[in-house]
Amino acid sequence: MGKMQVGAGAAPAVRLGGGLIVKVLIAGGAGFIGSTVASRLLDAGHTPVVIDNLITGRREFCYGRIFHEGDVADAALVDDVLDRHPDIEAVVHCAALTVVPDSVARPVDYYRANVAVTLEFVDRLLTHGVRRLIFSSSASIYEPDPDLAVDETSPLRAGNPYAHTKLVVERMLADIAASSPLRVLSLRYFNPIGADPALRTGLQLAAPSHALGRLIHAYRTGEPFPVAGLDWPTHDGSGLRDYVHVWDLATAHLRALERFDDLFPAGAPGHAAINLGTGTGSTVLELVAAFNTLVDRPVAVTEAPRRPGDTVGAYTRSRLARDLLGWRAERDLTVGITDSLAWSRRRERLLPDLAVPLHRLAG
Repeated sequence: MGKMQVGAGAAPAVRLGGGLIVKVLIAGGAGFIGSTVASRLLDAGHTPVVIDNLITGRREFCYGRIFHEGDVADAALVDDVLDRHPDIEAVVHCAALTVVPDSVARPVDYYRANVAVTLEFVDRLLTHGVRRLIFSSSASIYEPDPDLAVDETSPLRAGNPYAHTKLVVERMLADIAASSPLRVLSLRYFNPIGADPALRTGLQLAAPSHALGRLIHAYRTGEPFPVAGLDWPTHDGSGLRDYVHVWDLATAHLRALERFDDLFPAGAPGHAAINLGTGTGSTVLELVAAFNTLVDRPVAVTEAPRRPGDTVGAYTRSRLARDLLGWRAERDLTVGITDSLAWSRRRERLLPDLAVPLHRLAG
């Protein structure tokens, strides 16, 4: 298929599950989620094209894949990629800064990387007639109900600069989609854990900020695990999360591409949002308890202050992903922990600079 042109007839249906092989541009495809989405597309027989500036992504995750190094705000680069690959049918935008405490300390950097860069990127997509965009959003934009559950109709109230950037981008994309042929599906992630089951990719940060990453780091170094606050309004005082396996998230992107055109029939609004979670909330202390049943030596817990930008958390009660995408999370918390542990053993061979120094390992 050739390049889609703005103002042309109806876009050809992207039926990935129906035997059509397509190219999908993945912005941020060298990061944790983007690289896993790329792996899922490859396994389904499709062709990811990756753009990543490698600020947090890893070159190693792009071996054997079509990879263009650079920032998606670089108009010349994006133009070149889209000119080289005129058969790209859809774009998945995962490129972002994502660490909540850092966003509190460096909001300018986060608004620039997450909002301004996205605006420049989308401007180039519009110029090239791209009509299908999947945006990696976040469930952190919600104000949860008293039971800490949310669905796509819940009030929106971002609790930190990172979440604000996701909410601003969603609103910006909705405005753009309302006045152009671009159609945007925002997938609102809850809390990704796990790794590619084939261990090709996984969490690539030296100092993970999310609970399971910090818990594995504590286990490997023999240090106690600091729980950020034990005064949250949950049954045990620790924060609550909906831990969803990253491979399930990647599968949701595949399903979204398969059904994309069905989500936006003629006359439908140009922006839609779908939650991606398990529908089950687990507290941080419950995460620790589950973790300790899977390792040879339990990790001790210590109380720590709340981190800047922390919130109590939420879980999804939505069935929209099942109804619209035919998707539901298949991997539970235990599988997510097990795959994360397997990746932590694998990653220092694939990413040797992230190996834990031997003198810090316990016993």
